[in-house]
Amino acid sequence: MHHGPSPAAAIAAALGARAEDVCRRYLPNGRRQGRYWICGDLDGARGRSLFVRLSGSGKPGGWTDAATGQHGDLLDLIRYRSGAPTLRAALDEARRFLALPPAPACPGRDPGDLPTGGSDTPYDGAQAARRLWRRCRAIDGSHAERYLHARGLARCRFAALRYHPELRYREGSSVRRFPALVAAVTSGDGAILGVQRTWLDPRRPAKAGVAAPRKALGRIHGLAVRFGAPSDNAPLVVGEGIETVLSLVTAVPEITAAAALSAGSLGAFAPPPGLARLVIARDNDEDGALAAERLARRCARAGVAATVIVPVGNDFNDDLVALGSAALRARFAPLFRRAE
Repeated sequence: MHHGPSPAAAIAAALGARAEDVCRRYLPNGRRQGRYWICGDLDGARGRSLFVRLSGSGKPGGWTDAATGQHGDLLDLIRYRSGAPTLRAALDEARRFLALPPAPACPGRDPGDLPTGGSDTPYDGAQAARRLWRRCRAIDGSHAERYLHARGLARCRFAALRYHPELRYREGSSVRRFPALVAAVTSGDGAILGVQRTWLDPRRPAKAGVAAPRKALGRIHGLAVRFGAPSDNAPLVVGEGIETVLSLVTAVPEITAAAALSAGSLGAFAPPPGLARLVIARDNDEDGALAAERLARRCARAGVAATVIVPVGNDFNDDLVALGSAALRARFAPLFRRAE
């Protein structure tokens, strides 16, 4: 017996036919560039990390966040942007946008259920992240530590980093397993709200040769992977990637640092209460410049002294590899001295 597409698939296809209109409504800070709508992230920040396909080969409405590895269709995007707690609520929001009549009630079943069901149960990404975190082990002596050492990162044994020897990686209908570096993304009070997963090549200390070797799970926007506990009168260093921030930690071991994981998240980072000084270690590109400027303005309004530092290369890991830790220490150690 032939069955037509599910209600969710039909709505996603209808949204794809109006992909640019959807983007203009739900990602108004983005812009069209060729066949794509480009934005900073799912939270709508300005930038160039999130790509939504508008036309051409491929499925209109498919999107990927290059910084986090997240991907989906326009129904996923609407669910995120509208804060819909269930698929049913996201479908209702999408129908309103498309000017379609409400779905008929169906006793005992959400009309937008996917074949697997359970769409009325809110998905808790933070809980899923914490479950994964509990299945990981310390990074010490692991393949993940060897990967970081290969990037010149001598200091990497932090509680915020763990290792999974065979983490599932899904790409379309294909599922494989790779070793992975797993980083805990926490709020200011230390609660784990998300993780970033970096899948690794099992034979050599490098990222796995897959389409998206980094993916986030749970909440990451405005939060960070934290290295060390803040201390009185000492500045906090915040940058984008884990490797970028650990490069500064390797060069200046006494610092406390945080990795926001993307330019959009860096721009939204919330300095801890009571912090007096923040050093913003941005990447050397337009997105990094915009994120640092946005964060520095917020620091000024909050009375936090902010200093922006820029690498010579693309990021501070490039500088560590090319120039060595002594050169980075000579340049930046004075910035990180404790205020008297």
